[in-house]
Amino acid sequence: MLRIDHQFDAGSIEIVLLANAANIRLKLRPDMGVQGAAEFSQWFYFCLQGAASQSCQLTIENASTSAYPAGWEGYHAVASYDRQSWFRLTDTQYVNGNLVVRVTPESDALYIAYFQPYSWERHLDLVARMDAHPLVEMTILGATVDGRSMHLLRVGRDLPGRRKVWVIARQHPGETMAEWLIEGLLERLTNDADPVARNLLDRACVYVVPNMNPDGSVRGNLRTNAAGTNLNREWMTPSAERSPEVLLVRQAMEQYGVDLFLDIHGDETLPYVFIDGSDMVPGLPEAVVKQQAAFLETLCQVSPDFQTEQGYARDRFDDELLTLASKWVAHRFGCLSLTLEMPFKDNANMPDGVYGWSAARSQCLGAALLQPVLAHVST
Repeated sequence: MLRIDHQFDAGSIEIVLLANAANIRLKLRPDMGVQGAAEFSQWFYFCLQGAASQSCQLTIENASTSAYPAGWEGYHAVASYDRQSWFRLTDTQYVNGNLVVRVTPESDALYIAYFQPYSWERHLDLVARMDAHPLVEMTILGATVDGRSMHLLRVGRDLPGRRKVWVIARQHPGETMAEWLIEGLLERLTNDADPVARNLLDRACVYVVPNMNPDGSVRGNLRTNAAGTNLNREWMTPSAERSPEVLLVRQAMEQYGVDLFLDIHGDETLPYVFIDGSDMVPGLPEAVVKQQAAFLETLCQVSPDFQTEQGYARDRFDDELLTLASKWVAHRFGCLSLTLEMPFKDNANMPDGVYGWSAARSQCLGAALLQPVLAHVST
């Protein structure tokens, strides 16, 4: 029997028509919170069942009204039979406002998603594994709107003279590549045989929030938490009601201090890896602007996936500027503070026809980040 299942962690889709495999009609489901639907839709994750060896056409009818319709141009959905190995469905097209996916499944269960998911269970496994390392201390900062734990991992010893490096990810829960990057970063950082990691931890203490938006992640949201709030517009005035996640992390930053801040994201539209800096923040010291240039140069050297030619316009955020995490941190602490973006599509400079931009490439980028971080804290 033909069926679509989405009742699982991060599952999200609406079924319009499921009469036959050749004409499956679907809709993107908007972000959902305790007060109902939010304005964003783009994330999808579901399991197509009972269609083995059948030529299937799945049409997402409302793709043109999603949060980022330009993101569908050149985009290929990801799929998996075992939820471990994911590949691109290359016969994905954006036609007349519809996202059309054609596939002939090899077995009766094919998972299809916007990007490779990062489950809450995997998050808990990561936190537990890291907490078992002698150099890692896990702290629960408090609770989200839905009552989930906000985890902070401190890697290294908080000793006098050591720099304070902060890395956060998944303010926007559908940007799962961000937590895959964090996993790669943490695995290298806790590798006792890695000389870069050892040198870095001799000079700095690294504070990591692997998932800023646990509720949105489990609910299958693209950008919002359980209160329907876009957390990356809450950094000036977070509240316990709308954005407890930001409030809790800000309080920890005030407690421990910040010398370098990285906010990890994914971009729906641009097929590149890039950094949006804070050099446009009013009053930012010239020394920090030079540090930004040095950080980008080092990252270019250690990761060919990274580039500096393509990215956001300097005036992209206008009046919202200081409501964003990296801009607020730069303004508050006067330190180097950067937003790193990865694509949902592929890296146009280094395309991979089978996997596109992937979880594995995100992990490798996370590991590579240690080199520019080390260079920064060594100055």
